[in-house]
Amino acid sequence: MNGPRIGIIGSGMAGLACARELTNRGYRPVLLDKGRGVGGRLATRRAGDGLRFDHGAQYITAETDGFKAEIDRLICEEAATAWELEDRSVFTGLPSMNALAKGLATGLDIRRETEVVALEECAGSWRVHSNDRAFEFNRLVMTVPAPQAIALLGRSHGLSEAISAVRLLPCWCLMAAFSDAPKSGIRVERSRSGPFSWISREAAKPGRQEAAGSQANAYVAHASPEWSQDHLEFEKRDVERLLLELLCQQLNVDPASATHVAAHRWRFAKVSVPLGMPFLRNSNATLYLGGDWCLGARVECAWQSGQAIGKALPEPDA
Repeated sequence: MNGPRIGIIGSGMAGLACARELTNRGYRPVLLDKGRGVGGRLATRRAGDGLRFDHGAQYITAETDGFKAEIDRLICEEAATAWELEDRSVFTGLPSMNALAKGLATGLDIRRETEVVALEECAGSWRVHSNDRAFEFNRLVMTVPAPQAIALLGRSHGLSEAISAVRLLPCWCLMAAFSDAPKSGIRVERSRSGPFSWISREAAKPGRQEAAGSQANAYVAHASPEWSQDHLEFEKRDVERLLLELLCQQLNVDPASATHVAAHRWRFAKVSVPLGMPFLRNSNATLYLGGDWCLGARVECAWQSGQAIGKALPEPDA
């Protein structure tokens, strides 16, 4: 293949959508991700005794034709399924949310556990320094949260100034399993007040009904943005203790019956003030910034941003 060498920082939905679009057009992009897996907040945590928790995005919606087609493809591949959630139709991954990301990542060149620590612009190209090596790219796409992009570029960079007004909210997530069945009967509960914005029994999702043992009583609870912000820098063990007590009150279950308790902090969980456009690029079109923070607080927004970047790049032989 003739053409520029393209690097993508981040293998969440925006990075994967961009890489898929570029691959369809003849590019072979390289994705760099600090995590052990792919998907960003399309995340699933596995623990002992067969426990599995969707601790990031709980479901996705599809409103545009392009994203609907993508979801239809994942359903055909048995990586996604429809979920009738209260009064709306949504989608979830099979057998877990991370399956959605894995379905998009198939065949892509993804360098996992590669944390980008510094960037250098060198005569129209980019040198990307990771924790153990450096990469050279003619064009660079950054799909990390806006505050992380600013940290890498520096606050004085023109694109950093352009995205400085973007705001993202944090979320502490609690993953808990119990030997006793909670008395409350809660399967899915959303709230605009109180300490939790979301509580769900993992077995309540389609494709997970056969759960047995501890998995049958496995729950994910997302603390509200307000509670998460107030406790953002607390030690994880203290957050686990506090959220477990609150969750047990909601579920009407004895905390002593908890067989698994773990917390995860999403520092940039939900877009509250988006950029208002699909992406940004620098003046010589060698650097692109994108993500859900460009358009809104939905997984589809991340996909739209990534695909828009993929379409905006010139043909491979240009």
